[in-house]
Amino acid sequence: MFQRGKYGKLINSLFTAVDFVVLNAIFLAIGFIYPGVAELHQRMTWLLLNVAYIPVAWWVTGAHNVRSLQMEAVMRITVIAVMFHALLFVTLLYLMQVDGLTAKVLLVFYSMLLTGLLLWRVSGQTILKTYRRRGGNLRRAVIVGGGPTASRLYEEMCANTGFGYEVEGVFDIYCRPDSPLRSLYRGNLSDLEGYIREKRPHDLFYTLSGEDREPLRLTLGLCDAHMMTFHSVPQISPYLTRPLRQGQIGAMPVLGVLNNPLESPINAALKRAFDIAVSSTFLLVSPLIFIPVAIAIKLSSPGPVFFKQKRTGYMGQEFWCYKFRTMRQNTEADSVQASKDDPRKTRLGDFLRRTSIDELPQFWNVLKGDMSVVGPRPHMLKHTHDYSALIRNYMVRHLIKPGITGWAQVRGYRGQTEELWQMEKRVEHDIWYIEHWSLFLDIKIMVRTVINALHKDENAF
Repeated sequence: MFQRGKYGKLINSLFTAVDFVVLNAIFLAIGFIYPGVAELHQRMTWLLLNVAYIPVAWWVTGAHNVRSLQMEAVMRITVIAVMFHALLFVTLLYLMQVDGLTAKVLLVFYSMLLTGLLLWRVSGQTILKTYRRRGGNLRRAVIVGGGPTASRLYEEMCANTGFGYEVEGVFDIYCRPDSPLRSLYRGNLSDLEGYIREKRPHDLFYTLSGEDREPLRLTLGLCDAHMMTFHSVPQISPYLTRPLRQGQIGAMPVLGVLNNPLESPINAALKRAFDIAVSSTFLLVSPLIFIPVAIAIKLSSPGPVFFKQKRTGYMGQEFWCYKFRTMRQNTEADSVQASKDDPRKTRLGDFLRRTSIDELPQFWNVLKGDMSVVGPRPHMLKHTHDYSALIRNYMVRHLIKPGITGWAQVRGYRGQTEELWQMEKRVEHDIWYIEHWSLFLDIKIMVRTVINALHKDENAF
C-alpha cells in the first residue's frame, strides 16, 4: 500500500498484519455465533483460512502502491480482496475435503469480514494521511520542468498533503522567471545529477515534453542509476478534466476520454439497485423519525406537514420533490431561495434545515425513481431557467438523476448562491461527479454527508 518514505516498510507490514488480525478475529467470532460448527477450530481450517489470504495480501499491497489513493479506491480494492479470498478459501476447503462450514456460515463470515476490513482500511488510510500531513512517511521529490504542467502538479501535491510528497526542488532546461515555482528552482538539468547524489530524493516527476529526447534520456538514466522512482507527467490541457483510459495503437500509447460511467447499463442498474436498497431500508424505519417531526410541524405553525415543489430532474424533466415544510406558507416559495435569517422560516424549520432532516422525505422520490441517493441537487424551475442562460454547461448536470446529497454539497457548495461564481463551482463539482462516478464514491459521499450533519455547517440554513 505504501511506497518508501520514513517508516514506509514498517507501515506496510503493519497494515498487512492488522488484515490478518481482523481476518482471524472475525473467524473466531463465528465460532461463538455458530458453536455447532465442529470443523471451525480444527487446525486445517485455520491454516487454509490464512493460506488463502497470503496471495490476497500480496495483491492488495501491490494494488495500493499509489500514494494518491482515494478512499473510494480503497473500498473498491477491499471488496475485490474479500471476493478473491472467498473464492480461494472455498476452493481450498473443497480440495482438502474440509466440511462443516455451510453456505449460511460463510455468508455471515464474509459479510462480517467485508465490514471489518472496510472499517479498518478506511480508518487506517485516514490515520496515515493525518500522519503524513504532520510530516511523517513523506517521500522527498523533485520536479523536472517549470511550466504549467509542473505548476498544476505542485498545486495538487500541496492541496492534499496526505499524498505524502515533499517537493524539494525544480530543475528545468532554463530558468523561467515568471514561473510560480521559481522559488523552488535549483538549477538546470546539468545540476540535477549533483543534487541527486547529495540529497538522494525518492521520486522524480518529469513534466517536460516527451518529444525532447535528450533531456528525457538523461533524466531517466539518472533515476535508474540512483534507484529513484521515475514518473512521467503528460502535458494535458487543464480543460480536459474527464478520466482518461490508456490505450495503444501499435507501439504508440494513446489516451482516450472516458464517457459518463452511468451510460453503461450495468453501472446504471447497479446505482438503481443501490438506490432501491438504501431508500427502502430507510423508509421501513422512517416512522420513527417522520411521526414526531410531523407532530412538531403541525404544532409549530398552520399548514401541511410536507412541502412539495416542482424541480428539474433527469434530462430536464420536471418532477415533484418532497420535503418537510420548514416555512410559513408564502407566495415566494417557488422563486426566492432561503437565506440565513429568512423571516419565512419557523423556529422548528430552521432546526430541520440545519440538520438536513427536512430532506428525508426525498427518499420517497428515490424509491419512485425521480431521484437518486447521491447526485446533483435538484433546483427549482426558476433557477434552472435563469442559470442555464448564465452558465454554459449548466444543463450537463441533468445527464443523471438528481440526488438527496451530492459531491458539491459535501465539498462545501450547498445552501444559498448569492453570487454567480458559487453556482459555477457547484456545477463544476456536479460535472466532476458525473464524470468520475463509482459506487464507492457514492458511499464516500453518503458517509461525509452524515459526518457533516453531525457538525455545524454554516451553509446549512
